[in-house]
Amino acid sequence: MITAGCDIGSLTAKAVILQDGKMLASEVILASAQPEKSSMEVMKRAVEKAGINMEDIEYCVGTGYGRKHIPFMNSPESEIACHGRGAVWQVPSARTVVDIGGQDAKAIKVDEKGNVERYVYNDKCASGTGRFLEIIADALEIKLEDMGAISGKATEKLTLSNQCVVFAETEIISLVNEGKEIADIINALHQAVANRAASLARGILVAPDAVMTGGVAKNAGMFAALEKALGVKLHSVDNPQINGALGAALFAADKISDARK
Repeated sequence: MITAGCDIGSLTAKAVILQDGKMLASEVILASAQPEKSSMEVMKRAVEKAGINMEDIEYCVGTGYGRKHIPFMNSPESEIACHGRGAVWQVPSARTVVDIGGQDAKAIKVDEKGNVERYVYNDKCASGTGRFLEIIADALEIKLEDMGAISGKATEKLTLSNQCVVFAETEIISLVNEGKEIADIINALHQAVANRAASLARGILVAPDAVMTGGVAKNAGMFAALEKALGVKLHSVDNPQINGALGAALFAADKISDARK
């Protein structure tokens, strides 16, 4: 049985292909302004990596912002449900999932099967999201992927008082002009984003074990900051960015199993 999940987010498109509960391939690309085009490209790459044909996929579930525009999917599923399911598949003991994506943040409480029990969602403000980090990286003229390593060199504890992206950017520029070290500024930025996400998560009562997913989880500095802000041990997964697509592929497998029954 071969199934697939396709997650079209605001910044990236992800695809996962499973065969009998094992991952055959996964792929992540930058999303274009056309969700349909992004979905077709990311799935094409995943299929090639898996060494199969598109026709070999028995069922595909779409998720993410652009799920309604995935031409080859069989059915859609909410990204909340997909992230919960994918997290428990990767970390069976997970009961709280904090997902920080490009333009939103989610905190999800799940049961032992990955079913969603409660969730809170922030998609109204860029603070607490990957976009916030991206904007500041541009302002500091550093690569987004280097932020984690740079923040690890921090020696002075700084605090950002502004939650708004626009005002925070101005505050950070002021800190640079004051001669503050970039590492200290980025460390403060990570803690500000983590505090925002942790505040969101407390709305569902954080229960162990907790897992961080989403592209921002690849940032070691953000991961450490969120663990500190939550006050619980935070578990990592091999590839947090494909978690939603993985959950979608698992739901696709359920569809096939149910149909056969």
